[in-house]
Parts: sequence; structure tokens; C-alpha cells
Amino acid sequence: MVAEVGTGWPGDLASRSTPVANTVDDVRRLAGSAPSVDHLSARSSVCRACPRLVTWREKVADQKRAAYTGEPYWGRPIVGFGSDRPRLLVLGLAPAAHGGNRTGRIFTGDRSGDWLMAAMHRAGFANQPTSVSADDGLDLIDARIVAAVRCAPPSNKPTPAERDTCGLWLTRELSLVASTVRVVVALGGFAWNAMFDAMRTAGYQVPPRRPRFGHCVETQAAPPTLERYAPETVSLLACYHPSQQNTFTGKLTVAMLDEVFQHAAEVIGDRRGVSQVTPAG
Repeated sequence: MVAEVGTGWPGDLASRSTPVANTVDDVRRLAGSAPSVDHLSARSSVCRACPRLVTWREKVADQKRAAYTGEPYWGRPIVGFGSDRPRLLVLGLAPAAHGGNRTGRIFTGDRSGDWLMAAMHRAGFANQPTSVSADDGLDLIDARIVAAVRCAPPSNKPTPAERDTCGLWLTRELSLVASTVRVVVALGGFAWNAMFDAMRTAGYQVPPRRPRFGHCVETQAAPPTLERYAPETVSLLACYHPSQQNTFTGKLTVAMLDEVFQHAAEVIGDRRGVSQVTPAG
């Protein structure tokens, strides 16, 4: 069974009165008018605009994997997790069928989440090195994690249309956090491409030619905000995705993952925590 709205699932921001997007036009309207990160999260968590993804995520939640037969599944779109005024934004591909689609939180309940959270903890961006359930006490420090596509896709491969539809939610989320984000880490080539498309649409000044994806590739963008204390530039960092395929084969090692997040921490430097500064006067 899929987690019903308003039943108390940990972290569920939606209520029975939350508007539901059933079409691309609905997504465009509801994402564009969301006044806050929480409103955006609530609305995107009940989205039904991509029929193939809706069918798949709910099929997985109903049939389940044998190891999780006795567990309830979220079976809905996952939303961004962490601070709503982050200095670090981490962008992934999509929730795993039996990870985020099961637990209701991005990078939670699977090996990719184990690798990512351990690295973020070592770099000072998480209060603990594990992410196993939506109520496990995990807090991100000056950081937020989002996905390019919010529903678990078949074979972990969203279609271009699904990517573009979900990109409307991502674009609005980028706009809402633009005043504080200093570093964006894209996990994998899909997220790297989606990040550039969404940032450009959100008004960021990104390089006219997108750098080719590669581990530790770095470039800069300028945020679409003139707010006081907003960063003048945003560093865009590419990182291999901590998928089992990459970590089992050694394409991505612990040291390589640490290099990215340690560098992110260095870029942010003593400006970490600036979102809590109260302007003088």
C-alpha cells in the first residue's frame, strides 16, 4: 500500500487539502506559485503528472521486495531533505525503488545513501553517518539533498519528458534557496545535465557551454538574487554517483567521494552558517 496523505508518515508535509498536479500544466502552475520550500515539497509529494512513474512507484510499493514484505512503502514522490536555507545543495538522479520509494526520504535505506551520508558526515554536513529511515534522527547541517526526478523510474531511467516535467519542481526549488546556496554537488551525469538546465531556467548565470561531466569537474555560476549576504558565485561540482555499480567496481572510492565534499566544505569555509546571521541595523 502507498502512504496516504495525512496519515502521519515522518516528514510528510502534505495534507488532504494539498493541491494535486495531474498534468504538466498543473506542475508548472503549482510549482511556480509555491511561496516556500515547505509548500513546494508538500505539492510535489502528491504529484501524479507522469503516468508511467505513478504506475511504477505504486506497483513497487504494492509488490515490495521480499526483505521488506512486512514494511509499509511510501510509494509517492520524494522531496528535498535538509535545511531550507542550505549552503550546500546535493542533486541526485531519482529515488531508488526500494530505497527512497520505500522509506519516503531521498538517499535513505539503500547502499547509495550509506555512502553519501557517511561522506557528508565526515565533511561536517550531517549529524550522523547513516540514513536508514525517515525517523532515524538524521539532520543535515547547512545542506539540502534533492533529486532531478522525484519518483522512482523503471530501470532507474526517466524519460526526457519525465525529466522535463520534474524539472519544473527542481527549478522552483533552486529559486527558493538561491539566496544561500554556495555549492551545488551533482551526483552523476544525469543530475549534472539537469542541474544546468534548471539553474539556467531559474535565472542563474551559468556557463554558455556546459562542461563535460567528469568526477571533480568544477565550474561557477552566479545566483539570481541581490539579497544581502547572498553569495556572489556558486561553485558547481561534479561527482560520480555513489551507486552500487560505481562503488562495487571501484569507479568511485571513499577517498574520491570525500574529496568532493571536503572541497565543498572548503569553498563554503567560514561562511557556513551565514544563514543564521542577523543583519546589523
